[in-house]
Amino acid sequence: MSILTKTAILLLIIGTIAVLSSASKPEENPSGYSSFYKAKIDDFSAQQSGLLDCIAKSDVQSPDDLEKIRVQIGLTRDKMKGIDIWLRYLDPIAYKKINGPLPVEWETEVFEKFEKPYKRVGAGLTLAALYLEEPEVNKDTLRGFILASIQATGSYLADSTTKPLPQFSHFLLCNRLYLLNLAAIYTTGFECPDTERIIPELRSMMAQVKDIYQVYNQSFPTTPISAEYAVLYDKALEFAVKQPSDYAQFDHFTFIRDYINPLFVLNQHLIRQYEVFSASFVDYSLDNEATSIFDKDLYYGQNVKGLFLRVTDARVLAEIEALGKLLFYDPLLSGNNLRSCASCHKPSTGFTDTMTVTSMQFNRKDFLARNTPSLMNMQYNHLLMLDGKHISLKHQANGVVSNPEELNSSSEEILKKVLDCPDYKDAFTRLLAFTPQETDITFGHVVSAITVYLSRFGQIYAPFDEAMDRGKPLATESVQGFNLFMSKAQCATCHFVPQFSGVKPPYVGSEFEVLGVPADKKYSQLSPDKGRYEVNPAHETLHAFRTGTLRNITQTKPYMHNGVFSSLEEVIDFYDGGGGAGRGLPVDNQTLSSDSLHLSVQEKSHLIAFLRALDENIQAEVPPTQLPASRSTELNARKVGGAY
Repeated sequence: MSILTKTAILLLIIGTIAVLSSASKPEENPSGYSSFYKAKIDDFSAQQSGLLDCIAKSDVQSPDDLEKIRVQIGLTRDKMKGIDIWLRYLDPIAYKKINGPLPVEWETEVFEKFEKPYKRVGAGLTLAALYLEEPEVNKDTLRGFILASIQATGSYLADSTTKPLPQFSHFLLCNRLYLLNLAAIYTTGFECPDTERIIPELRSMMAQVKDIYQVYNQSFPTTPISAEYAVLYDKALEFAVKQPSDYAQFDHFTFIRDYINPLFVLNQHLIRQYEVFSASFVDYSLDNEATSIFDKDLYYGQNVKGLFLRVTDARVLAEIEALGKLLFYDPLLSGNNLRSCASCHKPSTGFTDTMTVTSMQFNRKDFLARNTPSLMNMQYNHLLMLDGKHISLKHQANGVVSNPEELNSSSEEILKKVLDCPDYKDAFTRLLAFTPQETDITFGHVVSAITVYLSRFGQIYAPFDEAMDRGKPLATESVQGFNLFMSKAQCATCHFVPQFSGVKPPYVGSEFEVLGVPADKKYSQLSPDKGRYEVNPAHETLHAFRTGTLRNITQTKPYMHNGVFSSLEEVIDFYDGGGGAGRGLPVDNQTLSSDSLHLSVQEKSHLIAFLRALDENIQAEVPPTQLPASRSTELNARKVGGAY
């Protein structure tokens, strides 16, 4: 047989294999999915137009006509919910016009690390529904909310938005955000002003998403939603249908533990299995390797390794952590060598100061204006400090070090004193090999060592996490408290799963709230602290503060920015009474409702039981026995943890 004949036979075999392989491979049909998407957007747009016509033909002074508008808003919301899985992910900026929760928001997302915050005007269905409850309703204002919503919807048919549709990857990322929102916001009333609609809307949304799943699987058969996922989703929908329609009676705990979190785990597995890649800022903070909504690696707001970002070796990280611990307790970081980080952030009391309302100033006479924030779980905030002043841990460290009321020093002075200690200098010299971007030891190395040490206290879990992830039993009172937290008590509209802070899905921003915190327990006047206003002056930011985590809250009293409340009972009473405005204080920009929550004594007790379940299993921290010696003999009398 000639070489030519052999070659021809070989090519024939290869061609046959290719044909057979092609015949057995499911055919992708992304156009079917794209067409379905566009039809759903068009359907929503038509419903919006119908709502606009209803408003135009109505007499807004007529209760009957207002009720007709409410019905149309409800129908439009139902259409919106059916495509929410796309809307929130593909264009979250436009979404604020379709269903914005506030008339005005100031951008406080990750972009603030690169540019100044800017104003966003909200519009859409939520604001329209809320506006109908005003004593005087202006038709043009009402129409404005819906017109802006219609214009924003148009962006979802723009080429820039629809470009990802032919690729499968975007859908699993859309679905991830959808699942996170099912856990964090869809059952809480965060973006649904009528609490009677929350669970009915949930059921409708879940049913419509099931239809989207089917179209997706038909269009992308090689990267489908798995059968295991589909079966569990059906069970989740069945659970929601069988639950009471009253969101205060809905079993949020079981819904998340038995259905939503396991669905998230399966979706994460698909993201990894199909090697999904994202270039969207929506996924900026999220980790594809996270194995649960309650995995502490779900997202990060800060680079805790700093200059040691490239270090992955456990032995080297342990060395850096040990060095950081010494520095945390070392008063060399202060101008008078008498104060350390541990002076105010006491490891024995949750890395805060529970002994005083606010910590003592550097001068040893006066007290700071604000309560000491805990450093536990610090890495889950994009903006740091109660006013969001700092964008990075290094930026925060520089601010504290140079503040004359706190450590009253400078980065240059601290670095010199640290390098005058041979043990510190030798350790950092060895570690220079792991920071090729820096040829010399810098203050950044000092800060990075400290933050590596502190990051350990952001990797610890609470009984609530163990109940959600491992099925460990949780006290009935704690479960009841969580269900209250997610519904009637309205806590979850500001403190979002899983960190129970103001960072909500997709975990790229920090919420700031105006609560009307009083200057004293008698509510004689509003606290004069302007809060976020000092960083970003605006009417909406006056007296606003970053919503902190509730993890370990029972260990970190006193509470609020000024430490005005000394117990959780007082804090809950404050919220139950409608904040400062609910007690007559002049807070015209308060974001907390001024209406009473009407919580019973037992309900308040259950809330506290849940908060205790967020206390993480932190082992007592043992301080260093001694600090590194200095070449300056006068510094060798310094005390571990500082003198005050």
